[in-house]
Amino acid sequence: MAAYVIFIRDRVRDKDSLAEYSSRAPQFREGHAIEPLAFYGAVETLEGAEVDGVVLLKFADKAAAKAWYDSPAYTEARKYRHLGADYRVAIVEGV
Repeated sequence: MAAYVIFIRDRVRDKDSLAEYSSRAPQFREGHAIEPLAFYGAVETLEGAEVDGVVLLKFADKAAAKAWYDSPAYTEARKYRHLGADYRVAIVEGV
């Protein structure tokens, strides 16, 4: 069953750290089958706090999503995401 990783960016704190995170993207995607379904497109917040940006990634299953998230390359890269912005991240299984 497909699984989706959802990144919700609430606010940017350090653009340089986010730029470093983005520059590492090719490395942390390598070896993982990731299908980007949404990538910081126009957002209309319907309920709750305003959203600054959203990314939606599709994986074959939850195990694949966790393997990517916990991979050494992404573990290293996400340090820069944490420095650069406030995010909420979740994995949800499809139907």
